[in-house]
Amino acid sequence: MTRTTPPRPYDVEALFPALAEYRRTATRLHPRPGDPKSRDSSVAGPMLWPADEPWPECTAVHPKETGHLLADVRRARRIHAASEGRQKTEEETALLATLQAGSHDLAIGDADPIPMLAVAQLWARDIPDLAGPEGHDLLQIFWCPFEVHGPDRSVDVFLKWRRSDDIGAVLGEQPEPVVVGSPECVPQPCEVHPEQITEHEYLGLLPEDLRESIAEWEEELLDENEEEAEADFPTEYAGGLSLAPGWKVGGFATWHLTDPRPVDCAVCGTSMPPLLTAHYVEWDPASESWAPREDVRPDLFRHVITPTGVYLGRGSLRIHTCPADPFHPHRLSFQ
Repeated sequence: MTRTTPPRPYDVEALFPALAEYRRTATRLHPRPGDPKSRDSSVAGPMLWPADEPWPECTAVHPKETGHLLADVRRARRIHAASEGRQKTEEETALLATLQAGSHDLAIGDADPIPMLAVAQLWARDIPDLAGPEGHDLLQIFWCPFEVHGPDRSVDVFLKWRRSDDIGAVLGEQPEPVVVGSPECVPQPCEVHPEQITEHEYLGLLPEDLRESIAEWEEELLDENEEEAEADFPTEYAGGLSLAPGWKVGGFATWHLTDPRPVDCAVCGTSMPPLLTAHYVEWDPASESWAPREDVRPDLFRHVITPTGVYLGRGSLRIHTCPADPFHPHRLSFQ
């Protein structure tokens, strides 16, 4: 189904022509729970993975034996989905409490390899902002379902760029970890509905004179709309006019929780824009104007707001890649 982002409440480039220099396209993925196939672009769908190629594994040393059973995470989500729009039965409530509270120990050592989770499969034919190596038309993304890697205890992400024509026999049953660190590390299988939009640079990274002009304009609008609560104000540059929420490819990074910091390639020093943003919500009260027209329905509210079930970092994980050479090591940032 098509997803359509409404036009922005104001044409910011008409108001501030200098913003034309700080424009970039992004592709909103609009993931929605579904049944994607191995030749589809998807979140957490089956991968078009060669039968003769090893599945990605996490070999980092970290606790792997204790957590939530992946099967329990998925069963709990099925119960939530089945009870959409009605009150859960006592039996469902009791079962959910058991599934969500349980902690399971397995005979897995900290150094033992475990299969990574399939996170996203993106085809260049579907995603206009997918910037990969020349001749590669397919990106496959995986991560370890434990947020405990390295000194910053972050996520271990693996990227695989492919030429789809090189894939022969396809792997049938795909490996999965038995235990995950938390349900929020497990993406719900989703079909995607790509839509290309235009974004503008994060407010804090614009030139000072441009930031001041935007601030003055926002103050004037608030004065003109005194009866409108500031929390519901839809025309703030940061929330309604510049950066889209949700899962997206390309675009700009927001730094609303921390000071902006450079994300440069460790090999060549090139500035690395976001390749993929995995945001836990499709929109929230501060960004409600980004809600697709097709989804402004109370009966769809819950599962379109948090369709993937993923919550990493403080709610948003970004994977950055080098535009000079996408095979250079990627970097992560969180907000």
